[in-house]
Amino acid sequence: MLRMAICDDDLKELSRISNLLNQYQGEKEPAFQYDSFSNALDLLEAMKQNTYHVLFLDVLMPGLDGMEAAREIRRFDEETKIIFLTSSKEFAVESYAVGAHYYMLKPATTPKLFPILDRLFLEAQRGEESLQIKTSSGMTRIPLGNIEFLEVFNKKLRFHLVGGTIKEINGSLSDFAEVLLSRPEFLRVHRSYIVNMSSILSLTPKEIITYAKQTVPISRLLYSQVREAYMEYLFVEKGVKE
Repeated sequence: MLRMAICDDDLKELSRISNLLNQYQGEKEPAFQYDSFSNALDLLEAMKQNTYHVLFLDVLMPGLDGMEAAREIRRFDEETKIIFLTSSKEFAVESYAVGAHYYMLKPATTPKLFPILDRLFLEAQRGEESLQIKTSSGMTRIPLGNIEFLEVFNKKLRFHLVGGTIKEINGSLSDFAEVLLSRPEFLRVHRSYIVNMSSILSLTPKEIITYAKQTVPISRLLYSQVREAYMEYLFVEKGVKE
């Protein structure tokens, strides 16, 4: 799943890009999450605890500007894709010196942003593992990062996907458990549920809430194991050291 961050001191532009990302997710159902920041210092602080695959970074900001922030980011992160946002082309050459992925002129619009997102997700999905399932409408490929959780219900297997979409097939968890549970992000939390831990928003002794605001029950007998596995996943995912 792609994790993105938007950093822009112009709150109208920040809201505009957020709305466009929500629109894109609603239309195309890709797997991503994003955070918003109104200054570069807050973004840099957040990057100490969070991994972002893509940054939408305003060039002209008071205090620490986007170009300075990018140079700082490149000291500890060569992999994050930086997309500069600006109202002027004058920084284009300098932006590529810090490994800019794209350079987008404001204001953000569907014709400008959506092709960039299409390319980002195409690049991310190349080589990404996926499941082939047979639904009532035919064969469907589901990238593993798009799965929030699997559920068995009334002898049907439901794939709950990022964005709230559900794909339903005839089958059982055992048909896919071996493949999914061999990966570090998937965990069995109940006899009827397997969850993608990257989709967990909150966890209690009784249930999990996903980023799509879906509720997944946790088996009372499995809670300690689930909590331990999730904490270990978070530490590894975010690079937290004891």
